[in-house]
Order: sequence, then C-alpha cells, then structure tokens
Amino acid sequence: MPLTFHPVRGTIVICDFSTGFRAPEMIKVRPVVIVSPRFRHRANLCTVVPLSTTAPEPIADYHHLLASTPYPPAAGKDVWAKCDMLATVGLERLDRVRVKLRDGRRDYTTYQVSASDLDAIMTCIKRALAIGD
Repeated sequence: MPLTFHPVRGTIVICDFSTGFRAPEMIKVRPVVIVSPRFRHRANLCTVVPLSTTAPEPIADYHHLLASTPYPPAAGKDVWAKCDMLATVGLERLDRVRVKLRDGRRDYTTYQVSASDLDAIMTCIKRALAIGD
C-alpha cells in the first residue's frame, strides 16, 4: 500500500522503481532513504537516495557506507547509499518496510538512518551533483 504521508528526512522506506524507468536507471524495488523535507506545494513527492548491500564499483566520493545498519533485512551486511542515483518519486511508489513477526504475521514499519549518516549522505549528494566545487 502506498504511503499516505511524507516521511521525515532520514527515513528508510521501500521504493518501487520497476515502472516508468529504463536501464541504466534504477529499475527494481529497493530500500531508499528520504532526503527531502515536506514542501507545502509538492506534498506528494519525495527525493530519495537508494540503498544497496552491493558495494559500488568503483567506490567514489559520492557513495557512503552507512556507519551502522539501521535496516534489519540487511543485518550483518554493509549498506551503501548510492547518492549518484538520486531520484524524486511520488508517494505512490513508496511503502513501509514489510517485516515478519515472530508469530508469522507480517507488519509494516519504517527505519531511520543516524544523524551522522544523514549528514554524510547530504554531503555525498552535493559531490554527486558537483555543488560547492
């Protein structure tokens, strides 16, 4: 079910990039971190950075390895913010993370990156867009 609210910056949600994009753009369902605030006149849009457990090849200064893994499905793995793949998407592409509960039921939740990781992601976005150089 799509989100009906604009998540706060730093929130990890799932984004469905599988429709309307073309390779080499992001074209699958994957976790993303929200990097935009809620703007009054574009309340149904969010700017996101995709997260991946696959290290970029080659690693560049616009990639960020999260200091901790705030996303339980990737527990024990490195999680990379790929800030060169920045996208603005509609809320209808976004959903909370689906988790399996101990009793077998499923629930939906969101996760947050740390403040220091969010700061680093914002710096990497500036590098990816050559802002301030």
